[in-house]
Amino acid sequence: MSTVKQRPFQILGVQQIAIGGSDKNKLRHLWLDLLGLQFKNSFVSARENVDEDICAIGSGTNTVEVDLMQPLDFEKKPAVQQTPLNHIGLWVDDLPLAVQWLEAQGLRFAPGGIRAGAGGHDIIFIHPKANDAFPFSGEGVLIELVQAPADVIQSFRVAV
Repeated sequence: MSTVKQRPFQILGVQQIAIGGSDKNKLRHLWLDLLGLQFKNSFVSARENVDEDICAIGSGTNTVEVDLMQPLDFEKKPAVQQTPLNHIGLWVDDLPLAVQWLEAQGLRFAPGGIRAGAGGHDIIFIHPKANDAFPFSGEGVLIELVQAPADVIQSFRVAV
């Protein structure tokens, strides 16, 4: 039996999978040319050390992003090419409330707080490693929480 208090928010579904590599063109060949995903747009951020192509599978509110990433500078952090499965993104219905509640439960977030993400939605990352101040983490996995827009929230609530 879980001792966790009732959550005041809901994780709705998978928003994205981010894949890192040393050569984005090889990733593009696999995911776009061979597997047939659709290219949506590119995103470059010196702060996040990333040159990223945002691709998609599915349609409408059931679209899942597949982000293909390579670092701008291989000597800088974050090293988006390590590990190849860089992170997963989860839709959440109320991001600020989720962050407040999860921090109160001892969950560690990565530096940077809530901010605009590559897809245009507010995001925050759950740190992959715990520490003394925050004993809970992604247990080795970087997890991105993504504020779901109203149509996504509605589609998942109807489906549940």
